[in-house]
Amino acid sequence: MAAPRKIESASKSEPTPLNIARFAPANRKRLSAPGLRTFLAIADLWRLNEEQRRLILGYPSRSTYHNWCRTARQHGQLTLDVDVLTRLSVVLGIHQALGILFKSEAEGLAWLREPHNAHIFAGRPPLDLIANGTLDGQLLVRRFLDAARGGIYMAPNAIDENFAPYSDSEIVFQ
Repeated sequence: MAAPRKIESASKSEPTPLNIARFAPANRKRLSAPGLRTFLAIADLWRLNEEQRRLILGYPSRSTYHNWCRTARQHGQLTLDVDVLTRLSVVLGIHQALGILFKSEAEGLAWLREPHNAHIFAGRPPLDLIANGTLDGQLLVRRFLDAARGGIYMAPNAIDENFAPYSDSEIVFQ
């Protein structure tokens, strides 16, 4: 009986494993205060109240939340856990996507605050999902916006409204 052949994958390289050092306390300490300061600036821009801010951050106690904010604003040292840093990252990604998709901050803020007819929002504003206290809600909005950046889900803007697809005869290779 012949020895079994080793089946090689289409790509010769193996997937890169997750670098566990990203979760090390020293790295989290390096990212925590700047990340929180950025979040607070975005929260001010989005006009979030304290309850919404705490829900987005995983609902820390009021005293913990205020200690974090004071420390971050004074450029002090703090080390947030991985869950809170992930939530901060999602909010930063949402903010970035809004900046790409909309011409002005006001349009992006309106999109966040106004009811939306996409099925995942069920007629509610996207901000309701962001501030519902779950990471899943935040990630859903982030993924929706990432898909919109890729041309999926969003209604066409004014430039693309009357766009007619190209026909095969119009596509020329040289």
